[in-house]
Amino acid sequence: MMWEDTSQDLWAGDASRSPLGAASAPAGQHGDRFVTGNLTGEDLDVERSLRPQKLDDYCGQEHIKQSLRILIEAAQSRGETLDHVIFSGPPGLGKTTLATVVANELGAQIKTTSGPAIERTGDLAAILTNLQPGDVLFIDEIHRLNRSVEEILYPAMEDFALDIVIGKGPAARSIRLEIPRFTLVGATTRSGMLTGPLRDRFGISFRLDYYGIDDLAQIVLRSAAILGVAVDHDSALEIASRSRGTPRLANRLLKRVRDYAQVRGSGQVVLPIAREALEFFEIDELGLDWMDIRILETLAKTFRGRAVGLTTLASAVGEDPSTLEDVYEPYLLQRGLMVRTPQGRMATLAAFDHLGVEPPVR
Repeated sequence: MMWEDTSQDLWAGDASRSPLGAASAPAGQHGDRFVTGNLTGEDLDVERSLRPQKLDDYCGQEHIKQSLRILIEAAQSRGETLDHVIFSGPPGLGKTTLATVVANELGAQIKTTSGPAIERTGDLAAILTNLQPGDVLFIDEIHRLNRSVEEILYPAMEDFALDIVIGKGPAARSIRLEIPRFTLVGATTRSGMLTGPLRDRFGISFRLDYYGIDDLAQIVLRSAAILGVAVDHDSALEIASRSRGTPRLANRLLKRVRDYAQVRGSGQVVLPIAREALEFFEIDELGLDWMDIRILETLAKTFRGRAVGLTTLASAVGEDPSTLEDVYEPYLLQRGLMVRTPQGRMATLAAFDHLGVEPPVR
């Protein structure tokens, strides 16, 4: 078993070969959308420098921060490792950042991989046997772990041991290898896909919620200071209000506004320039892009508020039905701009009001 080569592949710094690179969306997928919360290649280059390293620097998620502070301090005072932690929530809310923050607060090294990157049980065995006492192992998209790999993880989380079967047939025997005590931090965007046995082995579970505008504005101002961009508070609030409650999107919009200000302005981001830039990139005051508007206009104007089936709506806007359902609909439903009924999708009165279209008499 080539454990050394496997661990190098899993922990290499090159994003193209790294586990996080494998778990992120392929280059170009939804690449014309600024408002997607999925990780892109551009985000990888910048997020490392923008990510806070300590809880004091982390903006938002106050309840989670306070809980983690107490749990970490208690574990350190007892001289024990922190219990295993699972972070769940939509993409772009800071699950990976929180994993790094936890490791830094513990004063421990963090080893990073992802569920799809661990293809064989030997891969996981190589990772676990290379851990040092007190290390943090972060597994992104942990719900995508292979089931056979997941079985090996159970005794490692509970007993800090590996059960390895040697040989085949009647001559097969099982041996147990002790591994250092470690903290597993998992992240998932689909907590419902976690198996019950795996979910139950996490002693600490947090779900990240969307951020408020004030918290996002603080993130924008902090990122602007790191990037060396002059941004006033009103502009930060404007960017935050169009960021769909997602820090990753707020940082992405900040970079686009910065680019626009450098070319069309003086380089400083003031409110008129920020609004002009966001309108230029077709991000409206609710954070909707051109495709979101097209979907709403199709429901409100083309079908005059009648219920429309998913396949019919997808054909009308020229998009794949699964992409429409998984990528575009969640935010429109969250903002109350469309509803799903047994008869199909329908635009709400809020959508008609946002588009400036007179709703039909029902």
